[in-house]
Amino acid sequence: MKELLPAWALPWLEFITLGLQIALIVLGAVLLRLLLRRLIRRLGERYSLPPELVVGGRRMISFVVGSGALLLVLDRFGVSGTVLWTAFTGFAAVAAVAFFAAWSVLSNIFCTFLIFTTRPFRLYDHIEVLENGEKPGLKGRVVDINLIYTTLQEAAAGQGDTVLQVPNSLFFQRTIRCWRGAPPA
Repeated sequence: MKELLPAWALPWLEFITLGLQIALIVLGAVLLRLLLRRLIRRLGERYSLPPELVVGGRRMISFVVGSGALLLVLDRFGVSGTVLWTAFTGFAAVAAVAFFAAWSVLSNIFCTFLIFTTRPFRLYDHIEVLENGEKPGLKGRVVDINLIYTTLQEAAAGQGDTVLQVPNSLFFQRTIRCWRGAPPA
């Protein structure tokens, strides 16, 4: 094959081959995408499928074919699919843990603003957070409301004064009993 090429092309043979392979991958992906999108459109017309299903199918085909073509092109450049998959799953795992941690904190912060705006209780009110119905739960006087916790001071018999730090999101998951003055004896 090298005898058929001009002398100036020999140093560029590797790059020319790589370029042709990439061009064939892209051309094949475009043609496959067009063929599959047309097939989905025809199936949608023939069987009277909802337009949302047809559009979703066409988008899914475009994504799958495009992703496959991208992986093939990266493989031609020497990037391993295994390395890409490992990096992606590692990033996804870290992102999921970070999102979960942030979600909990953001939920408490949002509930703090709801406590201040809806005013289910105020500072120095005596409240009780009921578990379900009339079952006794957390009980005390509200001494602080910050971004994450509401602090309740409880008077336990024989133990002195103790405080409970209740996450603000809990107040929107449970029933609250509130006394504006002193609690009943």
